Amino acid sequence: MSLIVQKFGGSSVSDAEGIKRVAQRVVDTHAAGNEVVVVVSAMGDSTDELLDLAAQITSGGNAREMDMLLSAGERISMALLAMAINERGGSAQSFTGSQAGMITDAIHGKARIIDVSPHRIKTAIEKGDVAIVAGFQGMSRDSHDITTLGRGGSDTTAVALAAALGADVCEIYTDVDGIYTADPRVAPTAQKIDTISSEEMLEMAASGAKILHLRCVEYARRFGVPLHVRSSFSQHEGTWVLPSPDDKIKIQEGEPLEQPIISGVAHDRSEAKLTVVGVPDIPGKAAEIFGIVAGANTNIDMIVQNVSTQGSGKTDISFTLPIVDGQAAMAALNAAKAEVGFDSIDYNEQIGKLSLIGAGMRSNPGVSHKFFEALHLAGVNIDMISTSEIRISVVTDAALLNTAVRAVHAAFGLDGEAEATVYGGTGR
Repeated sequence: MSLIVQKFGGSSVSDAEGIKRVAQRVVDTHAAGNEVVVVVSAMGDSTDELLDLAAQITSGGNAREMDMLLSAGERISMALLAMAINERGGSAQSFTGSQAGMITDAIHGKARIIDVSPHRIKTAIEKGDVAIVAGFQGMSRDSHDITTLGRGGSDTTAVALAAALGADVCEIYTDVDGIYTADPRVAPTAQKIDTISSEEMLEMAASGAKILHLRCVEYARRFGVPLHVRSSFSQHEGTWVLPSPDDKIKIQEGEPLEQPIISGVAHDRSEAKLTVVGVPDIPGKAAEIFGIVAGANTNIDMIVQNVSTQGSGKTDISFTLPIVDGQAAMAALNAAKAEVGFDSIDYNEQIGKLSLIGAGMRSNPGVSHKFFEALHLAGVNIDMISTSEIRISVVTDAALLNTAVRAVHAAFGLDGEAEATVYGGTGR
């Protein structure tokens, strides 16, 4: 008997037929002798629809009430799925995030898990029931208010439960057959990856690959949870994300022993570029600026500081950040403008980030040259560059991002012969 945590995204439970299909898969998994815990997202685009509805009511929105609103989507999914499982002869109980023991800090909208106490979940599976848990949400330890984990938080819920329960595997179900060398909606001939290291998957998730949430991969790697990313619309084997080289999934006979140079190409449209213009070029000013941004609970991605113009004594500092945090960051910086002594702020949401990821690039010269040559030949200009041992990222104009993805994907021989199948979802 195995303990399996299954997570189903919004496209898998987008309507009644989808919920019935998921219910049958869960019943079959349980009937095969497994203990099953299921984590569900909100149906289809219902979270976006709730956000749109809130925007018609208020321009700002109270963070606590927004979490109460957005957590409703997952509660609808969990109850309907439990009903569908019971209708098929199974036995299921549904639980909210707080009932499942997901304890978080008090930051509404992007809370972080600080403890998992799944006592009620353990009781349910010991009785032979399937436990259905609402993803994306928890409860603040301090205020006991409902909190949400941010977009993609259902992935994190699933992995956190898998770790706390000692599950054998966490299956992440989506609308494609696994993790691909690029988003198949942008690069239709992208190829499915059979296995990928958590190190590479971390870079892909951080670079915009929406198939897995970054915090989910970090959590799985920290607690040694194997992830199996697969489609809820087919029975095909998906992609295994291995938390360590010594994991239980071994290299099969006949497989190459060396990793490919490049694992994939990721892109991200969710970031903006903010430039602080005319910063005094003296020690401590960068720390001051990023302290202010951190105080606004804003995460920063890429950073570039220009060399000061001769004799001016001033420099520009540019960085990328989530679009949703842009206004808060600008407000915090403008409030401290006189104190910091900068001239102005430039803000641009029409950017896109492109990243090339592969553990094999560490020991293979020429990767950077091929990458930048492909962008040059495609007529793509570059605004910012950032690198790690296994990643090269650039920022470019958002209108050229799809062209850039396809050009780089082709340049590294990642195109397959057939088009990838996307079973559902809008990609919104």
